Amino acid sequence: MLLKSGSNGDNVRKIQLKLGSKADGTFGPITEAKVKAWQSDNGMLPNGVVNDEMWNKLFGADISQNDQTLTGELQLDKLNGKIPDNVLLQIPDTAVEFAINSNLRLAHFLTQCGHESGGFKFLTENLNYSKDGLKKIFSEYFPGDLAQGYERNPEKIGSRVYANRMGNGDEASGDGYKYRGRGYIQLTGKDNYASFSDFIGEDVVANPDLVATKYPLASAAFYFASQRLWQKCDKGADEDVVTEVTKAVNGGTNGLADRLKHFNEYYSVLR
Repeated sequence: MLLKSGSNGDNVRKIQLKLGSKADGTFGPITEAKVKAWQSDNGMLPNGVVNDEMWNKLFGADISQNDQTLTGELQLDKLNGKIPDNVLLQIPDTAVEFAINSNLRLAHFLTQCGHESGGFKFLTENLNYSKDGLKKIFSEYFPGDLAQGYERNPEKIGSRVYANRMGNGDEASGDGYKYRGRGYIQLTGKDNYASFSDFIGEDVVANPDLVATKYPLASAAFYFASQRLWQKCDKGADEDVVTEVTKAVNGGTNGLADRLKHFNEYYSVLR
């Protein structure tokens, strides 16, 4: 393993995603600076070159060379009947791509994906709110009687609520609805769709429904990786860790009891 200025490809994308750089697969000056900063922070010579030592410190194993070993360590057969078959089929490729290299990581990941998607059932954000629902959940966007003109109109609601942020245009552009939440942990906003496009190598900005139909699990793993949640997962299997991961995903502790229940269920059969 030797990645440096001028290198290209999927392994460069993995490094960029891990270090919080734009994942375009090209090892340029920004990526080099990120690598040097990480090396300095972790007691390595800051030469801007990713060798085996740095790769293994970042990912725990060289997943580009040990794909079969990595997925073989995950006890996927033990999840039969607990996770829908269509989700189980997505796990091996997703695990290889996003360094889900332990049953602990997998249990945390599936716990959050399952809860956020209503048991892996909902792949697109439901914006079909009543007037009272809008006033309760999105009160800052619907002052006075404004909600009355938006109730039960998901396209208008999304276009307003997500306008002028996360790379979306104004309300009239419709970007807020077009780039509403999709996937098991809802990818939201044009900028996030663009970053995921860069990583996955397919244009989900032009075809946003692909996040729900083709990449629901991969987009969720992309979120975990980009937010550096694997490091939180690695802290352990107790309630405090599940709570910490939940806060990172949810912004609070909504549904914590259900998340704890499923984490314990998944982890008990996986380990």
